[in-house]
Amino acid sequence: MTHQHPGTLYVVATPIGNLDDLTPRAARVLADVSRIAAEDTRHSARLLGHLGVNTPMMSLHEHNEAQRVDTLDGYLLTGENIALISDAGTPLICDPGFVLVRELRARGRSVVPLPGPCALITALSGAGLPTDRFTFGGFLPAKPSARRQTLEQWQCREETLVFYESPHRIVHTLEALCDQMPDRFVVLARELTKTYETFLQGSPASLRDRLADDPNQSRGEFVIMISGAPKMEPSDEQTMSADELLAALLAEGIGVKQGASVAARMLGGRKQEWYARLQAMKGQH
Repeated sequence: MTHQHPGTLYVVATPIGNLDDLTPRAARVLADVSRIAAEDTRHSARLLGHLGVNTPMMSLHEHNEAQRVDTLDGYLLTGENIALISDAGTPLICDPGFVLVRELRARGRSVVPLPGPCALITALSGAGLPTDRFTFGGFLPAKPSARRQTLEQWQCREETLVFYESPHRIVHTLEALCDQMPDRFVVLARELTKTYETFLQGSPASLRDRLADDPNQSRGEFVIMISGAPKMEPSDEQTMSADELLAALLAEGIGVKQGASVAARMLGGRKQEWYARLQAMKGQH
């Protein structure tokens, strides 16, 4: 009796707009696998139709991903190869797939990623902002208070910041940037690889006004790229002792946990140690 070797899950990046951006390897895999797990089967049918591929599809999205793991693993155990795709771009990057890949790897299954389109990297490569270091924050929170808190956490970072944003929230996000990072240089990328691909750049206020003047510029999914905070180079006269900084944080009403993060970022060291010092100082008052 011949032992059946388990199949492979291929994580396949698909075009973010221009269908010609699909790699030949990705096209070959989509045609050769036994089935395709797609975020939206109706949406992906257009891509498969363009390729002339008739591979069966099944849905895998944020609401059913956990329930699909055992089913897909069962197919792999019978020797089937499966492709995982999202609606556009690289799966798992702000798209479903993390739970599936994590669980299959934990079970010892073969997972093979196929590189290809990704809005994050595509936007950065054409923005003209520093790319030696950058932080990707995914989608900003929808609620104004949570969005403001998130931006506060990032505003001292010196590397380029990158976020995704939807068309109906882009103006609200620019308003938040006007309040919290008014002097930063911002680049907006929209409709990447499509007919109306656009890069807009300027201050948060100028971009907010540009979108207000031309509502068409608010269409499509956005990648927001923000220049990093200027590097702080304090002179001898400006140098603040650790105790002075901690005391100032407490005086401003900043919580011990957030204060520890600020101290670790500005002075180095472990957050746990700064947390303990702040707790001790707070107890003395």
